[in-house]
Amino acid sequence: MAWGAEPAAGAMKPVPATGPLRVHPSNGRYFTDGSGRAVYLAGAHTWPNLLDIGPGDPPPRFDFDAYLAFLRRWGHNFIRLWTWESVAWNTKENGAKQVYRTAPHPFARTGPGQALDGKPKFDLTRYEPAYFDRLRTRVKAACEAGVYVSIMLFEGWAMQFSEGAWQGHPLHPGNNVQGLDGDVDHDGKGLDIYTLSSPAVTALQEAYVRKVVDTVNDLDNVLYEISNENHPPSTRWQYHMIDLIHRYERSKAKQHPVGMTFQYRGGSNRTLLDSPADWISPNLEGGYRDDPPAADGKKVILTDTDHLWGIGGNPAWVWKSFLRGLNPLFMDPYDGGVLPSGGPQWDAVRQALGETLRVAKAVNLAAMTPQNALASTGYCLACTNKRAEYLVYLPSGGGVAVDLTAVHGPMETRWLKANGSAWQSAPPTSGSGRVRLKSPLPGEALVWLRQPEKGTR
Repeated sequence: MAWGAEPAAGAMKPVPATGPLRVHPSNGRYFTDGSGRAVYLAGAHTWPNLLDIGPGDPPPRFDFDAYLAFLRRWGHNFIRLWTWESVAWNTKENGAKQVYRTAPHPFARTGPGQALDGKPKFDLTRYEPAYFDRLRTRVKAACEAGVYVSIMLFEGWAMQFSEGAWQGHPLHPGNNVQGLDGDVDHDGKGLDIYTLSSPAVTALQEAYVRKVVDTVNDLDNVLYEISNENHPPSTRWQYHMIDLIHRYERSKAKQHPVGMTFQYRGGSNRTLLDSPADWISPNLEGGYRDDPPAADGKKVILTDTDHLWGIGGNPAWVWKSFLRGLNPLFMDPYDGGVLPSGGPQWDAVRQALGETLRVAKAVNLAAMTPQNALASTGYCLACTNKRAEYLVYLPSGGGVAVDLTAVHGPMETRWLKANGSAWQSAPPTSGSGRVRLKSPLPGEALVWLRQPEKGTR
């Protein structure tokens, strides 16, 4: 992009995906779509964006079109598309003290016989068309809106912490016509379904995963997430499912990235880094919440407030994550329809996500790596070979020392206040040494330094 042609705040138009994402061959911190450019991902996801979740039976239908408009308004390009395996969500553990219904579900409720909730039992050999039709329709609509979608295949948090989740699960023997019992050790928790202890359960899960892949394989904006916040004993099972998708998609027209997210409670980021996943979402171990470590490119890292705060985050965290080569995501309470902590109080975080995307599109991100030592603030993305380019974040504003030893000649210089304002030009900065720059803007800011193109000096 030519200098001076960076997109204005809120001006980016949706660009549908033009090819499945794959890890960038020369900068493994990011994906690429085959164009050679780095695809930086940032966005806000919310619980009922696939299954309807809420009071009443059936629960109120989620307005997905309005949600896509919300994402476009903030300039986001990524969501996690949530699933919920149990027919209910008791929010006592979340402080809301309500029991919500969830619908639709992947397996058809045909009976004979009644499940524990009084509705027809699930037939584990038959799929519910409404679920898979909705899945495809929403992923396709997101693609047209320029939004990448990670399809969550399983949801492990509820089975550990939401009261009554196992009693509402299709693999509870009282809920399926086959009488299959996923609770192999009969401890009443049902967490065995996220291990490989029952070949019958694993076979059913594998068939379901293949069904999901068959439903969306032709779409370019797809990623997969094995499970949200499953327990640490699920490691071998999650690795198995990652390998299953990789193998199955080799025979398909398109291949898509597969992710593994933080195991709660007690999981280690090392388990994620050692996994066969293409992308991971870590916990706060190592400073991901307060001072994110620089990504080394061994995995694409989607750092997510869901795994760091639950519900939380701030704009500085978004910018720090971006400058450290990470892809930040926000667990968004949205309109407060599920948990009562949504609304405009999170607008600054939503705005910061969109602003980092705007900046990512302006710079040559594929060539840039986090090089903390080059800036006294410790937040610097830089390319020091070929056409040099530096992006430096000043969390408190003021001034910053930048090491331009690797650069010869003047550097075009622009400043951005991290609140959605336009870039502000400044006199060129001389290279060939360590320079001290003072921000002309109040508060947190970014400075963008770039060598002019040949013939434009």
